[in-house]
Amino acid sequence: MRALPEELERLVERARAAREQAYAPYSRFQVGAAIETASGHVFVGGNVENASYGATLCAERAAVAAMVAAGERVISRVAVYTEAPELTMPCGICRQVLVEFGGGATVVVASKDGAKVMPLSELFPEPFLFEPPSS
Repeated sequence: MRALPEELERLVERARAAREQAYAPYSRFQVGAAIETASGHVFVGGNVENASYGATLCAERAAVAAMVAAGERVISRVAVYTEAPELTMPCGICRQVLVEFGGGATVVVASKDGAKVMPLSELFPEPFLFEPPSS
């Protein structure tokens, strides 16, 4: 893997470890994600497949769910790790969920062979944004 800044290397390592716990009996495509919040806490998730594919939970959304359950709301960095020969970008649903909590976040996608770092705003340049009506 090309050299990343130390803080991103640590986040990628957490995503790699989360990948090991992923539940992917159907696709056998394990994904791990690690999210660092503005407060410095890190939350991880692995993809959780289901026989009804629509019920599958991506690693990124699993990590976001853990973050929200812990009371955190602001993402500063995201790492996604797979063992695929090509870097695997977050899917569209995950991009939308990530932007809800961290439009200014930095994203690193990594595998054993390389990594790419980019702002979430570059990965998902025109997200759907909604301002709920005030009560």
